[in-house]
Parts: sequence; structure tokens; C-alpha cells
Amino acid sequence: MNQPVTPPFSAIARESLTPFEFTRLFAAAPALALQARGSGEQVIVLPGLGASNRSTILLRSYLSWLGYQVQGWELGRNSGNVEQLLPLVAAQVRQVHRQTGSKVNVVGWSLGGVLAREVARENPGIVRQVVTMGSPVVGGPKYTVFGNMYKRRGIDVDAIEATIAARENIPITVPVASIYSKRDGIVGWQASIDRHTPGADNIEVGATHLGLGISPDVFRIIARKLAGA
Repeated sequence: MNQPVTPPFSAIARESLTPFEFTRLFAAAPALALQARGSGEQVIVLPGLGASNRSTILLRSYLSWLGYQVQGWELGRNSGNVEQLLPLVAAQVRQVHRQTGSKVNVVGWSLGGVLAREVARENPGIVRQVVTMGSPVVGGPKYTVFGNMYKRRGIDVDAIEATIAARENIPITVPVASIYSKRDGIVGWQASIDRHTPGADNIEVGATHLGLGISPDVFRIIARKLAGA
């Protein structure tokens, strides 16, 4: 079993390859257009640390084009304060569920995926499924390139890891797909593999961390998951 490791700060250099994903996305457009279409199912897409809805606009536009009812979150930039953000994201999911009577698919990029998982853990009756992209589902910030920075600031990343591990005592009972990449220059890829959720589908792609939100492989996987494949 591959144990999570903290990537060296130099791993960020891999992210310089991100622009190539735009080229790949353009080339894959005809194939993406053939993916199964939705029928108005509800989808909320959550951005990563420090990012806003602008970072997910291509993914949300694609899913909307496929026929899903898609929205971003309502909180501006992702501050990274999970304790503060979690009840606010959960409230948005509950609101969509009340308004539509439908369960909500929650897609999260990086830290957004951590939030998506916790919303599903606490609200299984209103979440249809969760899809995460490069999310540190193990250890939180500990196994990211920012782990050592957190330590230097006096933040106990081991305590955060223990808190996250303790939450796994209450399993997520909705379907979970965790997309990860060994080319990820931000999050240690081993930390993105979900070994706790029964039946979790861990899917490897070849994108950078910043490229996950524009990767045609990721778009295809999410389309298939939303369609029930």
C-alpha cells in the first residue's frame, strides 16, 4: 500500500505543464460532445483553496451543456477554513434539495472535494454522489506542498490529520469517485486515494493539479459518473 508523502516544494514545477490541458480539451471536444446527457439533475461544483467559481467555469459550462442543472458555490474565494465553510456549503446543498426535491451531485476540486465529502458524510439523504479531483482526503494539508509551510506557522498538521481520520469512523454512504494524478504537483497523489469509503472508485488521470479542472479525461469521468456509469 502506498503511504501518503508530502511532496517537495519543487514539485510545483510540474504545474507548468497545465496549459497543455487546454490543447487537449480542445482536441477532445468532439468525443466529449458524445457523452451521455443529463436530464436536469442537480450539480454543485466546489473550487479549491484560494479559488473562486471562475476556476470551474469550463467544467460547469460543459456539464450545463450536457443537460445538468449546475451551479457553483456562493462563498467567493475558498478561504480554506473547513470548519467555517462546511455548514455554509451544507446549507446550499440543503436549499437546492428543498427547492427541487432531488438529491444533489457534489463535485469538488482539491479542498472543494474535502468539503464535498464532509457534506455527504453529514447529509447522506440529500446527496446523490460525490466526485473529487485531486483532493487531500487523507491528512488534509499535511500531504500537500504547503505542509511544511503550515508547520513553520505553528499549525499542527498531525492534529489535523488525526481529526480527519477520526471522521472516517462515520463512513460516507453515498457513491464516491476520487480522481487523482501522479503528476499532481500540489497534493501527494497517495493522499487522494480513498481507502475508507466502501466501494469508492479511485481513478487515475495524467493531469497536473491545476489542470484537473480543464482535463478532458476528468470531464469524461465526471460526465460518466453523473450519468450513472
